[in-house]
Amino acid sequence: MSDKNLTEVLDADAQGIARAAAILDSGRLVAVPTETVYGLAARADSAEAVAKIYAAKGRPDFNPLIVHVRDIEQAGELAEISDAARSLAEQHWPGPLTLVLPCKPEAKLAGAVTAGLPTVALRAPAHPVMQALLEAVDFPLAAPSANRSGFISPTTACHVLASLDGRIDLVLDGGPTQAGVESTIVAVRADGSLEELRPGPVALAGAHRAEAGGVEAPGQLASHYAPGKPVRLNADHAETGEFLIGFGAVSGDCTLSAAGDLTEAASRLYDCLHRGAASEKQRIAIAPVPEEGIGIAINDRLRRAATPPD
Repeated sequence: MSDKNLTEVLDADAQGIARAAAILDSGRLVAVPTETVYGLAARADSAEAVAKIYAAKGRPDFNPLIVHVRDIEQAGELAEISDAARSLAEQHWPGPLTLVLPCKPEAKLAGAVTAGLPTVALRAPAHPVMQALLEAVDFPLAAPSANRSGFISPTTACHVLASLDGRIDLVLDGGPTQAGVESTIVAVRADGSLEELRPGPVALAGAHRAEAGGVEAPGQLASHYAPGKPVRLNADHAETGEFLIGFGAVSGDCTLSAAGDLTEAASRLYDCLHRGAASEKQRIAIAPVPEEGIGIAINDRLRRAATPPD
């Protein structure tokens, strides 16, 4: 542990993963890299451990958590896996797709994981560190993003420490994450139809966007991913006092992708927002990003970041 950090930080090697597994087994909290963002993991079968996630993040108790599992077989212990759900899992797991499915009454999950809903959100992650951690424990892991609730998601260990240092037990440092935005969340309904609750790296043909309404999965709050400063979208220049996040031909203090590459933009999104939040400038302006491909997920996050909290 560094002298300046109250939270232990270890490399995500075999020794670090073993240490993380022991901490999780004892009901404590570990931030761990996934292919999307860093997650704040706790054993999903312990009410006390899950309560620590909500306390550390300051997360509202009506907002459910994603449960990370090793594979379809472990998912089947927790949820009803329809043919449609199994097909999606076989195509996209491990990977950045979360499936919202009917929770089995006998599932060994803390009640707060589902926030009292009859469904549970499940994902089998592709990141080798998270996979190794799931292999090292005999329980699934509840793991929302490792940041204070409503604020910018973390794509590096330093981002985690910026808001959670001293509030959690360990950060496994696996370097920057790759996808940069959180998983796509899709609810598989009883009739086999698909409802996209949150856009992300996986685009599913035939899924229709959920209408605004109650919270059924993470990432649905109107104000989220916020840098703590006013945000102006679709900016082609910086006004006085603004930190400009550029894209393509619009250069800035930080640029999502000078080449206009949406995949690169997604991977850099939260890092640029963190830089803007840490700058001395009072406001953040962000260049237009095309509403196509992963740009749909980028713009979803930016709109929520620009929405003031209630």
